[in-house]
Amino acid sequence: MQPVTHADASRKAPRVLVTGGAGFIGSHLVDALLEQGCDVTVIDDLSTGKRSNLPAHHERLRFIEADLTHALEAFGPGERFEQIYHLAAAVGVRLVVQKPAQSIETNVNQAAALLRFALNRSQDGSPVPTLIASSSEVYGKGIRTPFSEDDDVLYGPTTVSRWSYACSKAIDEYLALAHHHEDGLGVVVARFFNTIGPRQIGRYGMVVPRFVESALAGKDLEVHGDGEQSRCFCHVADIVDVLPKLLGNKACHGRVFNLGSAKSVTIIELARRVIEQTQSSAGIRRVEYEEVFGPGFEDLRRREPDLSRVCNATGWKPLRTLDESIRDIAAWMREGNRE
Repeated sequence: MQPVTHADASRKAPRVLVTGGAGFIGSHLVDALLEQGCDVTVIDDLSTGKRSNLPAHHERLRFIEADLTHALEAFGPGERFEQIYHLAAAVGVRLVVQKPAQSIETNVNQAAALLRFALNRSQDGSPVPTLIASSSEVYGKGIRTPFSEDDDVLYGPTTVSRWSYACSKAIDEYLALAHHHEDGLGVVVARFFNTIGPRQIGRYGMVVPRFVESALAGKDLEVHGDGEQSRCFCHVADIVDVLPKLLGNKACHGRVFNLGSAKSVTIIELARRVIEQTQSSAGIRRVEYEEVFGPGFEDLRRREPDLSRVCNATGWKPLRTLDESIRDIAAWMREGNRE
C-alpha cells in the first residue's frame, strides 16, 4: 500500500489511532471517541471485524483496511497521534483452538509492531500513550478467585494449544510494560473479562451471542460440559466508558487493570436467563467439550475479576445488568444482524 498522510495537520481535534476498530469492542470505542470530538484513524483487516460496525461516512473518521504491520510501515513521517488503543487480536477460544499458530503470530507480532510505532509518534516525537487490550485468559488456570492483577499465573502444558492464547497475551503485556520501563511509553494494560453486547457474534465461540441467536431461532441452546462453570459478563458500553479514563490518567500508566463485572453466573443459569429474556421456546442441550473443541480441552470452573484496582483509580464500576445486556443483543439481532 502507498504511504498514508494526513491532509490537514492544523486540525485541533485530538488524533487517536484504534487498531481493530471495526471489531466488537473496537467499534464501540470508536463511537465513543467520535462523540467526544476525537479525530479517529482505524486500522482493521476485517478478518473478524466488519466495516458496517463503523459509521459509513464521518468527517472525523478515517478507515484503513489493511494488515496492521503493513499499515504502520506505510504511514508517512507526518502521522502523529495523541493516543493509541490496540485492540487488534485473535479472538475467541474456538479460533485459537482451530488456528493456534495464526493466533500466536497475530497477537505477538502485531503488538510488537504497534509498540515500536508508538515510541515516537506524538506531536513532539515522544512516545504516544497506548492502551493494550489483554484478556482474563492471561491468568490461565488461576491460583485463586477472584483474580487479582498481581496474582501468579498458571498454564497447562505446551502440548495443549488451549493455553497458547493465554501465553501470547501475556507476552504482549510483558512487552508493553518493558517499553514503559525502558522507553517511557505510557502504557495501560486492560484485561477484559467476558465483554458482551451488540455487534458481538458467536462464530468464534462467544457464548452469549451464540445463546441469543439460538434462542431467537427457537433452537436448543448448546451448553458445554455440565454447565456449572461460572463467568462474569460486562456490557461493552460500560467497558468503553472507562478506557479513555485509564489512558488519560498518567497515574495509570505502567499498570494492569481488570475490567469486567464482579457478578458471576453459571453457564446453565445464563442459558435460562437468555431463554427468559428473549421469551423463547428453545430448550437446553448439554454437549461435552471434546465434541466441540477436541480431546484434551481444559476449561476453568470459575473466572471472576477483582475490580478494586480500577475502582480505586477511576471510580468506575459497571452499571448495566446481565439481563439488559441480553436484551440489547437480542434487539440488535432482531434487526437482522447475525453472523
